[in-house]
Amino acid sequence: MMEPLWKLMYLLEPASLTLIGTAIMVTFVSASRALQYGKEMERNRDFSEASITLDQSQALMIPLASSCSLLLMFYLFSSVSYVVTAFTTIASAFALFFCLSPYVAYVKAQLGLVDPFVSRCCSKLVTRTQWLLIVLCVGTVFAWLVSGHWILNNILGISICIAFVSHVRLPNVKICALLLVCLFVYDVFWVFFSERIFGANVMVSVATQQASNPVHTVANSLSLPGLQLITKKLEMPVKLVFPRNLLGSGVSQSGSMEYMMLGLGDMAIPGMLIALVLCFDYRKSKELGVPSDASSNRRQKYAWYAIFGYAIGLITALAAGILSRSPQPALLYLVPSTLGPVIFLSWLRKDFMELWEGPMSNPNEKTRLMEV
Repeated sequence: MMEPLWKLMYLLEPASLTLIGTAIMVTFVSASRALQYGKEMERNRDFSEASITLDQSQALMIPLASSCSLLLMFYLFSSVSYVVTAFTTIASAFALFFCLSPYVAYVKAQLGLVDPFVSRCCSKLVTRTQWLLIVLCVGTVFAWLVSGHWILNNILGISICIAFVSHVRLPNVKICALLLVCLFVYDVFWVFFSERIFGANVMVSVATQQASNPVHTVANSLSLPGLQLITKKLEMPVKLVFPRNLLGSGVSQSGSMEYMMLGLGDMAIPGMLIALVLCFDYRKSKELGVPSDASSNRRQKYAWYAIFGYAIGLITALAAGILSRSPQPALLYLVPSTLGPVIFLSWLRKDFMELWEGPMSNPNEKTRLMEV
């Protein structure tokens, strides 16, 4: 039964507005960081950390692999929770380091600081500032392990999203459309139809599961002091979480914390599309000799249309959840609202085939990259 339309006023609550604003910001920042990372790789000719460009078979495999992971987590989560936590901890530390490195480098350049190499780690030279940043990232992850605080959870989740969008790229709109349509079907099936087959909503069950905290387990086995300060369960940083009562205690009458949630995939997948059109805008600006930050460059509007579509799709998804009083597959709304405007606008501007097929590679450059 549908709720009255006045219930949509919930969208104006602080938690809802914060979730919407944060998701839009993270999606745009992820795409922008992907563009900057591509420029860095091109400028430095450093292919040791080259990003992964998806092909058709990989785009098809992602929904299948995600489905297998969902089922594994659904049936065996208690058995693999420590492994998942360990992997997430390592990935979060690397992602946070990746996200903070450009800002540290900028501040260092502005202050004119000398930052000599002091040691070697993983076959790479590491400066003193980088070591300090590593300590900061490890400390942040450890603080999350101890406290499980939702703000730290969000920081790590945002870092993972930005790092993923920067390193996993789409070559053209054809592969992008294939991936988005497949994930569209994936999201709809696991949210709307999985309960009929598996007896429970698999997507919601996995999204709301909490992992056992290995730090608490070790502290408990060693009878360490301060055990009561270490959380027993952890929310994995694979989603944004905001307390519904954001400006209050956030504790319901039952004594538990109630959250609004949005999966990282609902930001990362549209972010990959926005990164693709941002790169297209940048390449066209270079070809036309127009500065990339020129407001008169009409081709930049591809990214802005996609961002605007993302905002509309996200608000629609939240509104549908409020009116239907049931979880909604966000990609059901985000895929049409982001991919649709890009395809329609490119067709009007006669850029469709170039976006659909992607830029033509230079054969000599391709050969050199294969040798590397």
